[in-house]
Amino acid sequence: MTHEYWMEHALDLAVRGRGWVNPNPVVGAVIVKDNRIIGAGYHRQYGGPHAERDALENCTEDPRGAVMYVTLEPCCHHGKTPPCTDAIMKSGIATVIIGSRDPNPKVSGGGVKRLRGHGITVIEGVLEAHCDRINAPFFHYIRAITPYVVMKYAMTADGKIATVTGASRWITGTVAREHVHETRRALSAILVGAGTVLADDPLLTCRLSEGRNPLRIICDSELHIPISSQIVTTAKEIPTIIACHTAHPERAQKLTDAGCSVRPLPGPDGRVDLAALMETLHREGIDSVLVEGGAGVNYSLLEAGLVQKLQVYLAPKIFGGDRAKGPVGGQGIPWPDQAFALSAPDITPLGEDLLLEYDVLGGKS
Repeated sequence: MTHEYWMEHALDLAVRGRGWVNPNPVVGAVIVKDNRIIGAGYHRQYGGPHAERDALENCTEDPRGAVMYVTLEPCCHHGKTPPCTDAIMKSGIATVIIGSRDPNPKVSGGGVKRLRGHGITVIEGVLEAHCDRINAPFFHYIRAITPYVVMKYAMTADGKIATVTGASRWITGTVAREHVHETRRALSAILVGAGTVLADDPLLTCRLSEGRNPLRIICDSELHIPISSQIVTTAKEIPTIIACHTAHPERAQKLTDAGCSVRPLPGPDGRVDLAALMETLHREGIDSVLVEGGAGVNYSLLEAGLVQKLQVYLAPKIFGGDRAKGPVGGQGIPWPDQAFALSAPDITPLGEDLLLEYDVLGGKS
């Protein structure tokens, strides 16, 4: 079997940690001896054992002389857990095959150096692009000092997110809607504008049976969100931030009493300072944000260069209507050569719908 074959196994394990280890990376590890897996593990939850230690604990026989495949460079510093390099060296593992180098300055290159200094053979860069991709939020969070932002919307084949009456349920089918909840589980927070709350009164929760609700963030410049909305009435159970331009004392107090965290972040033109919001979230350990609208918030985030990925759920329908809404509003760009540039999409069929995933080019990275 090839190095790539065993690394694929480690990758399959790594993604099981999505949504449970944030803001840490997802990591998988397998231990191979005599062309057999004798141990496998992954980082299961924040603060818990890392993948390397999990794999060693699950070994069915002595790992001395074996090969460990791990999707990310083993840590060499004390954090929530002791250094994984110590456990590897103690185990007698002879060779470590690594997918990605850890971008964290506390680790980057240090884990490899420590293992080699102990006489362990280290091979790097096996399925590196794939290993990098599963940790795109973590890599961005460490390097850019802001959360990784995914903008999501569902639209018809003619680019509408609602009919002329404003009706939007449902544009896509059940398979696509379930995928949205998988994304909600994987990312740390979900963000919408006040208009979305006023129009739809959403809960913004993860409906999967083994789901984990994201932190909810509402951009509400003047605190117009109703106290009776589902967001506010559930704020004591689900952490909720209301970012505003002006914290009107009486409205702010009612929201605070209901369990919301009101954050005045005044920006230009009476709007929330989105860049300041992202910096605040980073300081609080929020590594990733799913943006679900509305159209004005979408444009403002794109204009500020704060979006890294775009998820477009495309339904085989046409709504028509000059006044039917599109997914991105705002002022708009004046000339085609000033458009927000995207990568070529990854396309995934989801029932009758398609998911188009783009990297946003030229944003903060």
